[in-house]
Formats: sequence, structure tokens, C-alpha cells
Amino acid sequence: MRSIKYIILTIFAFICCGVTAQQKNKTFVHIEHADYQIYDESYGKDVERLIGNVVLRQDSAYFYSDSAHFNEKTRYFDGYGHVHIKVNDSTDIFSEKCKYSGDIRFAELFDNVVLKDDSTTLKTNYMTYDRNKHLATYPRHGSITRNDKNLVSEKGYYRDDIQVAYFRKDVVVTTPKSRMITDTLVYKIKEERMFFYGPTTIYYDDNVLVGNYGWYDAKNDVAFLDKGATLSNKGYSITSDSMFYDKKADFAKAMSNVFIEDTVNKAIIEGNYAEMLKKVGKSFVTDSVRARYFADKDTLYLHSDTLFFFMDTVEQKAERVLAYYNVRFYRRDIQGKCDSLSYYVADSTAKMRRDPIIWAENSQLRGDSINIVIANRAIDSVLLYPNGFIIQKDTIEGFNQIKGKVMTAYFKKNELDHVFDDGNAETVYWLREEDGSIIGINVSQSTAMDITIRENQIVRIKYFKKTTETLYPIEKLKSGMEILKGFEWKEELRPVDKNDIFRKEIKVVEDTGKGRRKGRRK
Repeated sequence: MRSIKYIILTIFAFICCGVTAQQKNKTFVHIEHADYQIYDESYGKDVERLIGNVVLRQDSAYFYSDSAHFNEKTRYFDGYGHVHIKVNDSTDIFSEKCKYSGDIRFAELFDNVVLKDDSTTLKTNYMTYDRNKHLATYPRHGSITRNDKNLVSEKGYYRDDIQVAYFRKDVVVTTPKSRMITDTLVYKIKEERMFFYGPTTIYYDDNVLVGNYGWYDAKNDVAFLDKGATLSNKGYSITSDSMFYDKKADFAKAMSNVFIEDTVNKAIIEGNYAEMLKKVGKSFVTDSVRARYFADKDTLYLHSDTLFFFMDTVEQKAERVLAYYNVRFYRRDIQGKCDSLSYYVADSTAKMRRDPIIWAENSQLRGDSINIVIANRAIDSVLLYPNGFIIQKDTIEGFNQIKGKVMTAYFKKNELDHVFDDGNAETVYWLREEDGSIIGINVSQSTAMDITIRENQIVRIKYFKKTTETLYPIEKLKSGMEILKGFEWKEELRPVDKNDIFRKEIKVVEDTGKGRRKGRRK
């Protein structure tokens, strides 16, 4: 807070002082013209009454009015009616009444005060103007208009030599496409750049920007907001420590502690850097990304190195989401990992690629690729291809297994209901008595199978075409018969809670014994 006050005081001192702030050029005030000149002591000692087309001059400045009371000795006069001060070739001041001290080159102006400088116009009802400092000041409500931009505030200062204005309290900036409200503003008029030093809100037709510190380029419609920034509209809001926003390009860049709330898709995305390119329908978030998708009963937490979003540029509706790399997600009833994930809104399908795994209750689903179909914000089915492999941990010991080229697992209420295994279908499952004692292991092969699952246990298998099925009693089991080729139980990779999605897989280097090293992920 101190730093902000220091900046404001520094700017104020710069505006008020200027390079020639302490110079007092005591030059004479000359009467250039008046229709009538009257000396009357009732107006005051040494005071001259000037009437009609009055023109006074001090060095290069001219003062016009309908009438004036002028004291040549003190270089002081009061001007009345149609007051016009021609400060220089570029600056003119108009008012109904004026008090001017030639000793300190200082004017007070009253009623309908207007200062014009090139294409800039300042309006107020009371203003002071210091010719030494080139400083116009209004303490009670004024406005500055520059081309199609208007700035209003309770207090203001304007340096006409460097064309910089300072506004304080209830500042409102209006342009054809935006409206800004702030408390403290410095406006570099030639550059058309505004610097704000307090809580600021910029309103557009479709977006609202909020920040505490930064600048706004009115010429190019570009803003930078710092010390807390938010961009919001009807569908979403983006909050971050700092933000850059280009209205013409519909581009936003959020930096540090990024928090995006998507009210349409019921999601919250967090990270440390984000970009939104609305015109091309693309956005992304990166660096410590965490996405939260809210369902009726639970929340899905997802992490990846970078999360991309693609929108329809006409209706601004989500089309697809891409997650790269090191993707991990967690919900109480389902977890997963892969290297990349794509979600397509039109058909509610998620595609997991490069070593994907899904865990649901005591089941593990793997395949070279996994496609997930979502219905009513819950998993409807999972396609594993090629080399699909489903493992279910038995209630007591061992694992039930289903393997095949192409497998489709169907879910009900987020629990595995049945599996259709097509192409070199194989199963291994444990048979038990009602009391839980082991009968043996059933091993089967078929061209295709339809497997029914209840309470996470295989209860029925329907075979298609070439089928072999063998039940091995427990006493006749040989080592290795209880697992299928390619069996890998990856429980150690399973996310255990919403924070575990940030865990990275560790690469382990194995020595092959042939002078070569083989890398794998653990």
C-alpha cells in the first residue's frame, strides 16, 4: 500500500512542479485594447475599469473579456464576461469570470470553464491555471475529452506542455467500445495510454475486466492489469495475479495463480499460465494444471502438463478438450492415467492414448488405446483396443482376468456390468463355494465372449465359436497358470486422492546385460 501511495505522490509532485515550477517571471501586464477606460476609486485604489472588447497581454499570453478591473501596479485584474485566455498557439482557456495575478502568473477561472489544447478539451465550473507550471487544476468535478474518449473525475490536474492529465476520485473513462471506472488515473494524452493505481473495472459489451494496478492503451484497446486481475462474461471468468488483454484480437493472457471458472460446463481449471484466443476458438492452461469437473454426486480432478480447449467461434460452445502430457485423473469411483487425453463434446467421447490405464473399484482396464463414452456425466462404456486387458482383484486372493484384441466394457452407475471380448478372447477367474472356499481356476479361450459381472465378480460367460474351457482344481494348479500372458497389475500408479494427480512417473533404467540400458516407466 505504501508503494502505491509513493507512486501517486511522485506523479503528483512531477505534475505540480515541472521543470520551471519555481520560476516567477514578473513581467508587466499591458492593456492592448478597451472600448472604455474608467478610473474610479470606488473600484479600489489604483484599479482601472476596462469596458468593451478588453484585450490584456503579459509576454506571449493574451487575455480577452467583456470587461475587467485592472491594477497595473500589482499586475492583477478581474475579467468578466466571455473570458478567453490565449495561453499560446495551442492552448486556449474560456470561462465567464477570471481572476489573474501577473506577479505569479496564476489564474482562477469560474463558470463554464473550458480549456482547449489541440484535440483535447477540459471542462469544469472552477479551475486554476498556473502559467509557470503549465498546470490546470480542478478540485470539483471536471471532464477531459480527447477525440472519441471522455474522462470524468472529481479532481483533476492537467499539464498542457507535456499533455499529461492526472485524475483522482470517481474517475470514469468512456470510449465507443468500453467504460472504465477507477479511483486514480494518469493519462498520457498523445500516446492515449492510461495508468491506473487502484481498484479498476473496464466494461465491454461482452466482457468485464477488473484489476488493481496497470495500464490501458485506448488507441489500440489493449490493457494490462496487475496485483489481481479478472476477466469475466456470462459463460466463464478468469482470475490471475496479472493479465494482458487485447480486445481487438479477443486475446487474453493470464499469468500466475490462474483460476478459471466455467459455469456452462460446471468446471474449474487452475494453473500458472493461460492464453485465450477467442477469435480462433482456442485456449490453453499450463504449469501445475488442475481441472475440476463437477457431477451431481462427485468431482473429477484432472492434471496434465497442458490443457487445451477448442470452441465453436460462432456460438462459443466447447467442442473438444485436449490434455498433454502426464495425464492423471481422480474421482472416488474411478481413476486413470495416460500420456494424452482428448474429449469430444459432440459425442461425449474421451480418448486416452499411450499406455492408458483406468481403475474402477477393484478393476484395472488397459489397452494400447482406450475410448470412453460418457452419458449423463457418468461412464457409459469403455473400448479397449488393441490388446485389451481387464484385471479384477479377487475378494480373497488372486486376480480374475479378461484379455482380447478388442474389448468393450459396459458400466452401470459407474460400476462394471458386462464385457464383450472380440478376437482371441481369454479369461482366467477364480471359482469359489458360497462360504468363499476355493474350488479352482477356470481358464477359457474363445473367438469372442460376453462376460457378465456382478458386484465386481464374473458370474457368467457366453462363448462364441471355437471355445476351450478348463477348470483346474486348486490342488492341480501349476505355477503361472493363474495369470494370462501380458498380466501387469499397476496399483502403484493409481492416483489415491485429488492431490495425487500431480505425481509423476519415475523412469527406471534397467541394465540388459549386453552393454545397453533399457528405460521404462514405473
